[in-house]
Amino acid sequence: MSMNDPLGDMLTRIRNAQMRGKSTVKSPASKLRAWVLDVLADEGYIRGYEKSETENGQGELTISLKYFEGTPVIRDLKRVSKPGRRVYMGVKDIPSVRNGLGVSIVSTPKGVMSDAAARSANVGGEVLCTVF
Repeated sequence: MSMNDPLGDMLTRIRNAQMRGKSTVKSPASKLRAWVLDVLADEGYIRGYEKSETENGQGELTISLKYFEGTPVIRDLKRVSKPGRRVYMGVKDIPSVRNGLGVSIVSTPKGVMSDAAARSANVGGEVLCTVF
């Protein structure tokens, strides 16, 4: 079965696993997913992730979720730019999530980075998702 929105699928898997209190969640591997997970790990929203291969040779990411006093660190995880409606913003238009308490993940010509890193690098791009 083909998947229209692989990044949206991974974000939904993370949301669902945190609602159930799981410590890890698995997702098919791709470069974009790994880059988004790098930003989430750098910002402290997940513990980290490991890449492995299944028996049929397909790559797989095992994401270690992070909790603080029993509640998930990620309170809100939303996909902004979707396959049907891409959202591109210049460096001055990149949104601040919850007055700077959250993070927007932006795909720029210099790579996938957080909104603060995109502002400091003075580049805009496609706003992939927001995290709080």
